[in-house]
Amino acid sequence: MTTKSFTKDALIKAADGLRKSYRVFVPVKVGKFHEFKLFEDGDKPDFEYRKTRKSPKGLIFPQSERMLEYSIDEHKPDHHIMKESPKDYSPQVVFGIRPYDAMSFKVMDVNFDTEDYKDPWWIKRYAATTLVGICRNDLDSKMFATENFSGPYDIRGLDVALYDLGDKYIAKSLTEKGEKALAAMGGNDVSAAELAAIEKLTPDTNAPQAAPTDKIKEKVVNDLFDSTMWEDIANGCINCGACTFLCPTCWCFDIQDEIHKREGDRLRIWDSCMFPLYTLHASGHNPRGKKVQRVRNRFMHKIKYYLDKYEKGIMCVGCGRCVEACPVNIDIRRVCELMNNFTK
Repeated sequence: MTTKSFTKDALIKAADGLRKSYRVFVPVKVGKFHEFKLFEDGDKPDFEYRKTRKSPKGLIFPQSERMLEYSIDEHKPDHHIMKESPKDYSPQVVFGIRPYDAMSFKVMDVNFDTEDYKDPWWIKRYAATTLVGICRNDLDSKMFATENFSGPYDIRGLDVALYDLGDKYIAKSLTEKGEKALAAMGGNDVSAAELAAIEKLTPDTNAPQAAPTDKIKEKVVNDLFDSTMWEDIANGCINCGACTFLCPTCWCFDIQDEIHKREGDRLRIWDSCMFPLYTLHASGHNPRGKKVQRVRNRFMHKIKYYLDKYEKGIMCVGCGRCVEACPVNIDIRRVCELMNNFTK
């Protein structure tokens, strides 16, 4: 494990230096919000940001990507043969990611890399990605702790942790990928006083508390499923899908074929379980045709099904984006409480 010290100005230079060996994505303010974008000449990374509007999950799980391509032109020797579309698996660094967003990749990984099914594009991109995260006491009122996010110094999903000491950052490598990236970043040696300072860092006592989920594991699935509480929770929902598209752990997608003249692409595109078309069968039957059924499925999946299946906590890192974005004020923390306290 290596530790290095960087002044605030030197950190931007360190990120810039990584561009020699990696594609580097940094937080940049665009309009009113921050987002991760490819670091290019003239960009001004803002490492003082609190939260990006949209999570950086698209850097490993793109919002839209070409899976396969084909031709139906019978004059071509490879007509009607599906071929994998070119992909870029070159090394990349997400520089300045927050711990909860880094942890979200671990939460999603259990779906895309299993013993029975392996998504090659997810696996290769995740393996090629180094996560350099900023640890700082600046949680907002919409955020909360879960088993997959214990607070601003939760480093489980990171390759390099950058501890904010006010006038400088102390960088600590946590994995082999992190060791390699930190070696390329440069930096100064760390003093004993600086090491002692990061050991004393603790979450702010005013940080939001954990959403209650300790009793959900013991609840019977069918009892929760049949509860009348879902009518109340879903009452105001307008099925806009904002919660799912901003969520760092939602993985629903659709697969579509698009053809122009005699050339075609098979695309994978983010979708949402909140949309009526998501579960519409070719027969016309829809097992979740009602709004309440879709709302129930979203929360049961995140808070109960995932917990029961993987035993890795709930499918949530407490970033609070869904709470902020919901136009009708549906709050996942309240849903956790209702499910946790549910009695038949």
